[in-house]
Amino acid sequence: MIHPNDWTGNMQTNWQMIRDRLAEGIMRGEYAPGQRLPTEPELCRHFGIGRHSVRRAIEALAVEGKLRVEQGRGTFVETAPLIDYQIGRRTRFRQNLRDQGVAPGGDLIEAGLVPAPAAIARALDLPEGAPVHRVLTRGLADDVPINIGLSWHSADRFADFGSRRRQGEKVTDIYRTHGIADYFRRSTSILARRASPDEARLLAQHPALPVLVVQKTDVDVEGRPIGHSQGVWSAERVQFTLDTDPSPPGTG
Repeated sequence: MIHPNDWTGNMQTNWQMIRDRLAEGIMRGEYAPGQRLPTEPELCRHFGIGRHSVRRAIEALAVEGKLRVEQGRGTFVETAPLIDYQIGRRTRFRQNLRDQGVAPGGDLIEAGLVPAPAAIARALDLPEGAPVHRVLTRGLADDVPINIGLSWHSADRFADFGSRRRQGEKVTDIYRTHGIADYFRRSTSILARRASPDEARLLAQHPALPVLVVQKTDVDVEGRPIGHSQGVWSAERVQFTLDTDPSPPGTG
């Protein structure tokens, strides 16, 4: 416990000192990655300080990406690995993670059939309003959320896409049964912004932390668009490396 004489009586100093003590404990391994911190009342007793200061300290460390606050579960030491995500002509989520010794995972949040908005119709070379499958998923790395993916696929070309995704089938396997043995990324755009409340909740990160938004269009070997997606990635957990080699895979 910190002796009361250590405090100056200034509330800002109190929470900053708790923040620094907790950060030092994380750095020294006193709080292991993935470990749940003691509850607020326990921290108050340990540091001999009020709940307001404890909350401000935890909030500050969550903004720094050192802690992850999960509603209803508690506060945890951040465990997400920093993924070096390779973006090239042939980019596969699961292979990207496996190559780095990280276990890929994910869950489907929702899937439905909607009329293609103008921007999606242009990306997929479809008439505006054409039926498309809209699928929202979340990607995990060692069980930690790293991205939220929103994708669109032509319902005329892939009639069973939504139902098969709800059954847990991989996109690559669905493509293969529709005669698409391989596919490539035609374009990629990346921008940074602040996470929305829903995005922060799904990514289990503080709302003040940034996200990277990656939009891409995939095409088959004949250059025809087969899918368009927008991924919202945790900027604290992922960095992107762009492969600028213009040669098709296997020719270099």
